[in-house]
Amino acid sequence: MSLLKVTGLSKSFGGVRAVDDVSFELAPGELLALIGPNGAGKSTTFNMVNGQLRADSGSIQLDAQNLVGLAPREIWRRGVSRTFQIAETFASLTVVENVQMALLSSDRKLFSMWRRAADHRRDDALALLDQVNMKTQADRPCSELAYGDVKRVELAIAMASKPKLLLMDEPTAGMAPKERNELMALTKSLVTQNAVAVLFTEHSMDVVFAYADRMIVLARGRLIAQGKPSDVRDDPQVQAVYFGTGKTFEAAHA
Repeated sequence: MSLLKVTGLSKSFGGVRAVDDVSFELAPGELLALIGPNGAGKSTTFNMVNGQLRADSGSIQLDAQNLVGLAPREIWRRGVSRTFQIAETFASLTVVENVQMALLSSDRKLFSMWRRAADHRRDDALALLDQVNMKTQADRPCSELAYGDVKRVELAIAMASKPKLLLMDEPTAGMAPKERNELMALTKSLVTQNAVAVLFTEHSMDVVFAYADRMIVLARGRLIAQGKPSDVRDDPQVQAVYFGTGKTFEAAHA
């Protein structure tokens, strides 16, 4: 059963059709990679699902409810969370306070000087940090963390609202190979356990092929291929359009 259903999605900027009649579906617990060359329409598609851009036409349905036209915060309230290419945390707060701030927001409670984040659901915040192997660093300021650990905290923050759908914009950007694999293995474990659907963009093909359940490939705004990584790898149109005629995934990323 599909959780996210995107149908006939299109977006133009002036005379340029950035996304042209794109359709795909995503099931709970599934990781779907959205890939393509520069200018393919990945970011535009991603930002339409998130509500940062409004589609010109088409529908984006989450649990059969249309998201088109809703503001990002309204979409978040309906169960869509997001991580960013550059991790976003409050550097001056501790690790656990960052997660507590997310819980405050999820509970629709206002943060103020009279109500400190540290007073709100600390045990629940620690439990979330335990899931991403950051509980032992709970009381450290985020400013002291290594970048890979900041990405783990960001994942805990994203999971604080108990999302149905998690959008991840290049989750492993700027990370070493070992860190990339550790973060994605952790992500896959968490989303499988919690039946969270994941749509992610990614430039590291080793990450895509190791952790994506399915892939969709865009080129010049159009969907040219979708399916399991092994099928997409061997698709002649993907080889020709995404990498250039005669190239393979391995050769392009050697």
